[in-house]
Amino acid sequence: MSALNTRPPAAMRLAIHAVVYAAAATMLLPFLWMVATSLKTASAANQPPTLGTLIPTDPQWGNYAEAVRAAGLMQFYKMSIGVAVVTTLLAVAHNALAGYAFAKLRFAGKRILFGVTLATMMLPAQVFFIFAYVICSKLGYVDDFRGLVVPFLASGFGVFYMRQAITAVPNALIEAARLDGMTDGAIFWVIIRPIVWPAIAALGIFTFMNSWNSFFWPLIIIDSNENKTLPLAIAELAAGKYVQSWPVVMAAATILVVPLIVVFFLAQGAFIRGVALSGMKE
Repeated sequence: MSALNTRPPAAMRLAIHAVVYAAAATMLLPFLWMVATSLKTASAANQPPTLGTLIPTDPQWGNYAEAVRAAGLMQFYKMSIGVAVVTTLLAVAHNALAGYAFAKLRFAGKRILFGVTLATMMLPAQVFFIFAYVICSKLGYVDDFRGLVVPFLASGFGVFYMRQAITAVPNALIEAARLDGMTDGAIFWVIIRPIVWPAIAALGIFTFMNSWNSFFWPLIIIDSNENKTLPLAIAELAAGKYVQSWPVVMAAATILVVPLIVVFFLAQGAFIRGVALSGMKE
């Protein structure tokens, strides 16, 4: 057998695929159960779940309209989309620029600042929220759109992720650009950005998902009903504030998941390449 032939035997490949499919099924089944329950009647949803009752025989599409009507989900939907989009655009820009500075620029205290940035990743979220709430209250951002966005305009993970991706860009390209008289801003936009675009897209997906699914921080910072995001509305719906029906609650939860699925499938290729790019060694 050739030393270059490292393909595993068929039995091993079959076992690996079986494990992967089994792991995927454990994550997919709860989602399928949620969608199936959203299409059932209230009496059918209260029956013990079995494989035979997983697919509803008479889909109740009206549960989705009832979820939107009962809780006024469109208002919360617009708020969540606005917060997630603005947070994603600004956070990705800040993290990418900071990652470029740590990867390719020389300045005093660079190692110390980068170490402090990494240290922020070790703080529990509850500790971060305490400081963030105090700052937002001083700035007047409590119960405000800005309070949902500003604390997440940069993150230790985002800076580290972009720094790892930009480190893989050859220094010769940057030095040649500087000899041509390009500024650091122009170098980032013309040279760095196209090369690390998959990593930027992957970070954008991470940021959008975190912002869209955020529950604890909006629960703390938001008081008025008009500024609430979709996860808060669905939590109130599940608690029986608007309607007491598990199919309607599951319909609302399905509505919450749809944007995440759309965003991931639109940027799936860039996401995979971006994760691989950020893992390259220096």
